[in-house]
Amino acid sequence: MTRTLPTERPFDPPRGLAELREKSPLSRLDYPDGHAGWLVTGHALAREVLADRRFSARAELRHLPVPGAPAGDQPAPPGMFGSMDAPEHTRYRRLLAGQFTVRRMRRLTERIQAVADECLNAMAERGSPADVVPALARPLPAQTICELLGVPYAERDRFQQHALTLFRLDNTPEETGEAYAAVHGVIGELVAAKRKAPSDDLLSDLAGTDLTDTELVNIGFTLLGAGLDTTTNMLALGLFALLEHPDQLALLRTEPQLAGTAVEELLRYLSIIPFTVRTALEDLELGGEQVTAGESVTISVPAANHDPAHFPEPEKLDLRRKASGHVAFGHGIHQCLGQQLARVQMQVALPALLTRFPSLRLAAPAEDIDLRSDMLIYGVHHLPVAWEA
Repeated sequence: MTRTLPTERPFDPPRGLAELREKSPLSRLDYPDGHAGWLVTGHALAREVLADRRFSARAELRHLPVPGAPAGDQPAPPGMFGSMDAPEHTRYRRLLAGQFTVRRMRRLTERIQAVADECLNAMAERGSPADVVPALARPLPAQTICELLGVPYAERDRFQQHALTLFRLDNTPEETGEAYAAVHGVIGELVAAKRKAPSDDLLSDLAGTDLTDTELVNIGFTLLGAGLDTTTNMLALGLFALLEHPDQLALLRTEPQLAGTAVEELLRYLSIIPFTVRTALEDLELGGEQVTAGESVTISVPAANHDPAHFPEPEKLDLRRKASGHVAFGHGIHQCLGQQLARVQMQVALPALLTRFPSLRLAAPAEDIDLRSDMLIYGVHHLPVAWEA
């Protein structure tokens, strides 16, 4: 039994995860709260668990492999559909899936291209060196999710600071509670405004359904939280990985049509979400082991996406690789709703950045880059870059 979930990493997953997978794709895991459960490190087994309805995503059943995590003894609040099973999850999912229309996605794509250009223009005007995180990686997803939900862009900083606090691993319970309440307060104000004066955005459309204010606030919280920090760190960490692999950076620069394939490989290679958790609803067999009802199963996303049984030479960043089947966005009924938006932002921003600054390079030694080892979502706090005028 492993007593902790290995977390240290630059780009590759922790070596400890690979060692566990080499022994078995399923191993016992002793959770910090004393629960005895399981850890999945194999790709095929990860997809099997995520697709099996006998494994629950319900908040009140799960245990988390994070020290100090609150006990999973309360059901998810109304609207927090990511921590629910069918039929509650199905109801919310259908309502939301219908909001990602072709027209809305096309309009958002146009805005993503425009915002990326604005960010790069401002970056060029300020001159070298620059920190990519505040210059591009943070404002682009913020503008995108604000456009989708109808959040006034002026509110982004107020929300983002509280949201970042929620993702810290060293919070006190009081700090987490304060940040949670603050974010809900911002979204609550927004929902009230949409009820009075709806506009052409997702929250306004949802306000016209039978959802309660509480449900709307929690849905907004879920989508904002999922759409900001994740894409920010994929953009920044993705650029860091490319700058550390000059052959792959040159490939994307000379063949921008590879952007779609490149983004899938970066999602697989970096796997910034460390884990997802399911709980067995009944006694069952998994990977040759007997899992008992009530036992939590943690799926290591980086380990699954670096499984050599599915991805040959997984430690190699290969932008020509067909990385289909990765679980960076999950799998099954809980697969990320906003995955296409994240893809578009990366497909637009990374080639545009490399084209605009052909001599782009790190402005600090790679070993000095401030990695987010203190945050649930992996990435970089800062990414200083430089270029020739």
